[in-house]
Amino acid sequence: MGLFKRNNTQETSNQIKILYTTDIHGSDVIFKKFLNAGKIYKVNYLIIGGDIAGKSLTPIVDIGEGKYMIDDKIVGREGLKEITDEIRKQGNYYVIVDRKDLQEMKDDKRKVDEAFKTSMIEVVRNWSRIAEEKLKDVDIPLYVNLGNDDPLYLFDVIAESKVMRKCEGEVIHLGEHEMISFGYVNPTPWNTPREMSEEKIYEVLKQETKKISDMEKAIFNIHAPPYNTNLDSAPLLTPDLKPVIKGGEVVMSHVGSVSVRKVIEEEQPLLGLHGHIHESRGFDKLGRSLVLNPGSEHNEGILHAAYIILEKGKIKAHQFIIG
Repeated sequence: MGLFKRNNTQETSNQIKILYTTDIHGSDVIFKKFLNAGKIYKVNYLIIGGDIAGKSLTPIVDIGEGKYMIDDKIVGREGLKEITDEIRKQGNYYVIVDRKDLQEMKDDKRKVDEAFKTSMIEVVRNWSRIAEEKLKDVDIPLYVNLGNDDPLYLFDVIAESKVMRKCEGEVIHLGEHEMISFGYVNPTPWNTPREMSEEKIYEVLKQETKKISDMEKAIFNIHAPPYNTNLDSAPLLTPDLKPVIKGGEVVMSHVGSVSVRKVIEEEQPLLGLHGHIHESRGFDKLGRSLVLNPGSEHNEGILHAAYIILEKGKIKAHQFIIG
């Protein structure tokens, strides 16, 4: 007996149904919604494109006698649960410390990094437990990649899982389709963990494409969106990282990868799955290649996903899902 039971939709249909999301940034709520949506839509494959880590860590000080201080606010155990639930809903982390621990974190950035690492690892391990329970009665593989905000050690945590499957560096077979994955992005103003020069991105991606045997049916799961498309519009920033405003409107600019676009134009895969730019939900065509970005509202606990149906080596349908 294996972990999964057979999903009849795979045996009785020539269609391949994929549910893709990205940039969930630590949100338990979105992760659970994604798994549930996969079961509702009876998909064959679940894919998370990258940026699974949360962005902030809140220290909560245990001041004794069942009281806790968050910033300057003091709450009891009931208030603590409300606050921690809200922190996790937004995909962020918290750590409960005493006053001494808090001061040590203020004095030593390594203590903060250690707390972040512990929180990230525990959340991803918990997701594995959640997925194991929710997917135990269906045969839906769950492929997870890292994005630019994700530290590399999370690949090791994914590798521990019985249900979450690492895909970067591998050729993943989705029925008759081959998928390659790549989570690095072109340089950003925030100096995130996984950034790469455009020249290096092009070099690495071209090497990855050599692993594909049938490019007409290939899927590129690349976190960075292709430059100058409907997928890569973000606010133009000033040198101090504030949005540029003109005429009362935020000025938008294209921030995707020139190299990602070049490789897609040269190789012409069937489908490109992208993310990274949360506010740029959309799809586009680069030659014969359909590229899409479902966007993200991870702070609100709102699932953004793309539902894609493949049939006879072609894209039969695609739609965005928000919920």
